[in-house]
Amino acid sequence: MRDTITQLTYLAASVLFILGLRSLTRPDKARRGMQQAAVGMLLALCGTLMNHQIVDYRWIAGGLVLGALIGYPLGMWVPTTALPQRIAFSLSFGALAATLVGVAEYYSTFHGGEGTIGTAKMAALGFEVLLGSLTVTGALIAAGKLQEWVPSQPMTYRGQNLVNFVLFAGALALFGMVVVNPANGTAFYSMIGVAAVLGVLMVMPIGGADMPVVVALLNSYCGLAAAATGFALGNSILIICGALDGASGFLLSILMSKAMNRSFANVLFGAFGGETGAAVVGGGSALPVRSVSAEDAAIQLAYAQRVIIVPGYGMAVAQAQHAVRELAELIEKRGGEVKYAIHPVAGRMPGHMNVLLAEANVPYDRLYDMDEINSEFSQTDVALVIGANDVVNPAAREDRSSPIYGMPILDVDHAKSVIVLKRGMAAGFAGIENALFHAPATSMLFGDAKSSLTKLVSEVKNA
Repeated sequence: MRDTITQLTYLAASVLFILGLRSLTRPDKARRGMQQAAVGMLLALCGTLMNHQIVDYRWIAGGLVLGALIGYPLGMWVPTTALPQRIAFSLSFGALAATLVGVAEYYSTFHGGEGTIGTAKMAALGFEVLLGSLTVTGALIAAGKLQEWVPSQPMTYRGQNLVNFVLFAGALALFGMVVVNPANGTAFYSMIGVAAVLGVLMVMPIGGADMPVVVALLNSYCGLAAAATGFALGNSILIICGALDGASGFLLSILMSKAMNRSFANVLFGAFGGETGAAVVGGGSALPVRSVSAEDAAIQLAYAQRVIIVPGYGMAVAQAQHAVRELAELIEKRGGEVKYAIHPVAGRMPGHMNVLLAEANVPYDRLYDMDEINSEFSQTDVALVIGANDVVNPAAREDRSSPIYGMPILDVDHAKSVIVLKRGMAAGFAGIENALFHAPATSMLFGDAKSSLTKLVSEVKNA
């Protein structure tokens, strides 16, 4: 009876996970999707706690309490600007759990257990700890780069790809040895160590601009490790959840790479973000830059009929999303039309801008994907760029020598007038000059995005 109830809860949880993932494809249903997934996880947890193999709940109770004490602050108190690194940390925890389960299963088998593991189960265990340990260290480095505890620039050295290839081949060789001879504990634990080192060395050479793709890919690895755990333990919910996570993370990585017009190989081995000295237009800082006061910018916005707002990471850093909504409402009260242009890789995680604007209660129907909005820039009176850089850089269209050439961008430079809110003239993650900032139709409003927007709101009220 207990097993039947467990399997029914797993089935219900799986359905809710699938429905939740489907709901996440639409901004107006994303919150419901998260709620569905949360209920599914609760059902999966309850079903697991009914497992007849559990003989002592004390450690489990302690784990639940500790998990709640860690999870609640991570969910409620971490600012939205830190969500990308928080997600990377969560991936590390999930991968660590899968790795420890694999190690515990292996240890219990050869130290007080049956002493033998079938080939299929050993292959699943080996795959689980190999991917899991690689994801643990890789996700920690990704979080460090996003938080800038680790330099966000690519950290490269001569022969790094060869070293990584040798380590990867060594890990696979150790994996093969363990599958052939499961009792070879030295090979098993050595494989874990090699994979952990490989996780560090694979992520360190990747620049901060590619961290969203890396996090999505590591999410896929974590899901595959969980699925392997399910195969090893005969747990259907882990297999289903892991497969969903692995497949969705992999597809997301592909979509994000496509949005940057780059291949996986280029992301993982191209050291994008290291071209700090490159410039897409001659002269660099010697090129003319036209600054504008908040008063003049406010007059343009107050009397504009069509305005497109382009949010970027600068908006996230300044926590300026509420001021953005307030400014948009003022423009609309004066008869203007306001839309938001969202680039797929704006910010530091997929959907970063959508999350921030949703937090500020910006209507979902005002958010437009790049393909939907690009044709409208040429009929736009003012394009307001808030802390975005590489995703609006015309070099992606015009300069074949640029490292971002071919990357789809928002056609902000086609607008009649462009106002850019930025702290200074520093380059974006790609480390290259942005020709948009020097264009005749562009005005730069320098300063913190939140304070600049607050001034704009005040001036528009008085215009």
